[in-house]
Amino acid sequence: MREYSLPALAEIPAATSLADVVFTRAKKEPHAVVMRKLSGGRWDDVTAGQFHDEVAALAKGLVAAGIEPGDRVALMSRTRYEWTLIDYAIWTAGAVTVPIYETSSAEQVEWILGDSGARAAFAETPEHAGQIRQAGVPAVQHVWLIDGTSDGGDAETAAGLASGSAAADVSDEQLEQHRTARKAADLATIIYTSGTTGRPKGCEISHGNLLSDVRNAVEGSLEDVFELAGSSTLLFLPLAHSFARIIQVGCLESGSILGHWPDSRTLAEALPEFQPTFLLAVPRVFEKVFASAQQQASASPVKRRIFDAAVATAIAWSKAASDDSSAGPSQALRLRHALFDRLVYSRLRAAVGGKVTYAVSGGAPLGERLGHFFRGSGITILEGYGLTETSAAATVNRPARNKIGTVGLPLPGVAIKIADDGEILLRGPNIFPGYWHNQAASAEILDADGWLHSGDTGSLDDEGFLRVVGRKKELIVTAGGKNVAPAVLEDRLRANPLVSQAVVVGDGRPYIACLITLDEEGLDFWRQQHGRPAGADLSNDPELIADIQLAVDDANKAVSRAESIRRFRILPSDFTEVNGYLTPSLKVRRNVVTKDFADDIEALYN
Repeated sequence: MREYSLPALAEIPAATSLADVVFTRAKKEPHAVVMRKLSGGRWDDVTAGQFHDEVAALAKGLVAAGIEPGDRVALMSRTRYEWTLIDYAIWTAGAVTVPIYETSSAEQVEWILGDSGARAAFAETPEHAGQIRQAGVPAVQHVWLIDGTSDGGDAETAAGLASGSAAADVSDEQLEQHRTARKAADLATIIYTSGTTGRPKGCEISHGNLLSDVRNAVEGSLEDVFELAGSSTLLFLPLAHSFARIIQVGCLESGSILGHWPDSRTLAEALPEFQPTFLLAVPRVFEKVFASAQQQASASPVKRRIFDAAVATAIAWSKAASDDSSAGPSQALRLRHALFDRLVYSRLRAAVGGKVTYAVSGGAPLGERLGHFFRGSGITILEGYGLTETSAAATVNRPARNKIGTVGLPLPGVAIKIADDGEILLRGPNIFPGYWHNQAASAEILDADGWLHSGDTGSLDDEGFLRVVGRKKELIVTAGGKNVAPAVLEDRLRANPLVSQAVVVGDGRPYIACLITLDEEGLDFWRQQHGRPAGADLSNDPELIADIQLAVDDANKAVSRAESIRRFRILPSDFTEVNGYLTPSLKVRRNVVTKDFADDIEALYN
């Protein structure tokens, strides 16, 4: 199949904006819980009425400060309750939110503020405020602090903005004029791509883009996830990224309860207390959960055998349950599954709060093995696919139609076409109008017929399910002319508890090779098991190399011999956002890695 589409289920009225939901829900159900806010170590309920009052007060402060409809307001913060509050206050004031990752460099902050023409900015900490001031962008007239008090500079506080006398002078009628000045076709946010190459480009996303994406996803695909009674999620991915942003909007629109957690590294502390019913994560999070469980099981040979048998049983159970040609899991398989549910799967579910039944995964391929394992363990991961330019989601698997190994069917209203060279093309009401102040880049990605050229390659099966092969520009062509998609090997390698990141190389070379970084937690456990001292460089340790070779051998099972990894090299340190090798959405900056580790790559072919 070369093209597939589904009719839209939700049409967005022209006069609609993202801020409407705050006011309609406060009027219809003021006592309904819309969020839970972490305060003093406990989770406090926030009702629709309370959220409306906070949004309206802050929006009045923005209006009093001179923010006009269409003005850009930057927001630099970790994921937290105030992020969502400020986002909706900006929209209520008729302005446009410009997210900035809290990990952004001074150069990136300066570029985003200057390129967007931001008139004001919210900063989580005095350090963030300092970065914004040091950028020296003349158009930025106000800097408001989320945390702390005024530092004596030009940074005021967000709390003061909302509670000040100037805000009190703005009438409800004035605020309503600002809010209703923005329509579905108007700009809601400029999201700057994290940029694995080059300078970030600002994606123009309209109110209608986001609302179409969310309402069609919830009504036509994920109603069993978002709209079940008591549904909730704990958001921990950066809200500056479109993937998390669409879940924020989806929760407000659907009635799911939203919580925020600022650091994915300490997520294990929050999940048992918050007890979400569904999660949003990138594949690396699920890989870490699996690797952690595998490590704990490795404490003894008996536990390891039990865990390995539980993994095999979960995968077999999931495959049998999804096989239309079979009668489902056999009686023997059901008995084994019930046993391992008590021994293994229930503990895994307890680690994520005990109530999670679904998870939505995007940003990179998950891998069929992990997908089947988690479903067999009682947590169904629904893989989806999209870009910032598609307002996040373009396809997703459904609870009732989940084909593991694919990224699902298109959302209602979205059309998918596979070009002659295998590139995935997308069209629909969720497709952005273009890049901010960059017509040349817009023309490169949007053709005259409205098709967005994704830059990814893939295929559609006979039911319309999409499989993503990898980035078109990342396709490796060996000296022998073999085309190799690195994601297949890299995803499989990252599932190993010792491996953090893998970068497959071999373009124009005689064979495929790989750079590997080690997972800190996995390596610490390996040290304990093998009696190695802390802090020692183990990149050339023979036993460690042998264990990594086993992971490489396992990854090679997924490809032909011509595509297999022949040699690998363990790098002395991991890739992080801080050292510049990962984007804020945890994608590897492949061009930076291949440049900085050119000598290591060359050594793989000497």
